Amino acid sequence: MAKEIERKFLVKGDYKPLVIKETRITQGYLSSVPERTVRVRIKGDKGYLTIKGIGNQSGASRFEWETEIPISEADELLKICEAGVIDKTRFIVPEQSGLKFEVDEFYGDNQGLTVAEIELPSEDHHFDRPDWLGEEVTGDVRYFNSMLMKNPFKNW
Repeated sequence: MAKEIERKFLVKGDYKPLVIKETRITQGYLSSVPERTVRVRIKGDKGYLTIKGIGNQSGASRFEWETEIPISEADELLKICEAGVIDKTRFIVPEQSGLKFEVDEFYGDNQGLTVAEIELPSEDHHFDRPDWLGEEVTGDVRYFNSMLMKNPFKNW
């Protein structure tokens, strides 16, 4: 089983001069209960099905399984997802030690929200915090994409 270890932060500064790649993402949820989210995603020209388990106490680690699916199947699955599609652009920003930040700029009902995540090899792994990185929101469920579709940023 795969394990995802990531930390999440608000973005407070200009990261765009550092971007090396950007991709538009549309995603919906077949199940958004915290114990097992089932996500359908179209990322660029590829489709994905992802299952995530509930996070540990810190919120940084959880089970994650993902597989690529045909984009036509992802399109069909999006039609039967729960209400509230997530629409965002993901920007990739390299971190000095070779890791990367994934910065998500949201649209629609989550317009104005920009969040950065970094996947780590372990929870205590050190990484350099750039100046554009703001408050850490790793364990705050409001910032989970599965919650942003239910209670979007515009309602906060």
